[in-house]
Amino acid sequence: MNELTLLDKILADAINGNSYCMTVNGCSPRVDIKEEKEAYTLEMELPGRSSDDVNIELNHNNLTISSKKENEKDNKSEKKNQKFILRERAYSDFERSFKLPEDVDKESINANFKNGVLTINLLKKEAELPRKIEVKAC
Repeated sequence: MNELTLLDKILADAINGNSYCMTVNGCSPRVDIKEEKEAYTLEMELPGRSSDDVNIELNHNNLTISSKKENEKDNKSEKKNQKFILRERAYSDFERSFKLPEDVDKESINANFKNGVLTINLLKKEAELPRKIEVKAC
């Protein structure tokens, strides 16, 4: 495959939505967010990463997921007579933030990582029932 054919493939993938990196600011993995009666579920595709590569932080109502992944040092991963024609997997990082709805129970957030998919479960708080406020005579 020559450089022009490779460029055509990259552009075609981007136009057709087949690219892992689809944002202007860099790589951003795809996410699905589902709402059910009792919880929200966020699923993020992270192929080639492990749970050790992922960092999740909660700051007020902002949930931030980030990852930084580096390959082994060049001297370990490359042989003396080997040269890369294309090297896309050497280093990548991303950071995505999501503003959580007010009804998320922040204390019950949990995350699992399996087969390259990060799943974050966000349980909803029980709805506050209206309460009667007593009026006292002065």
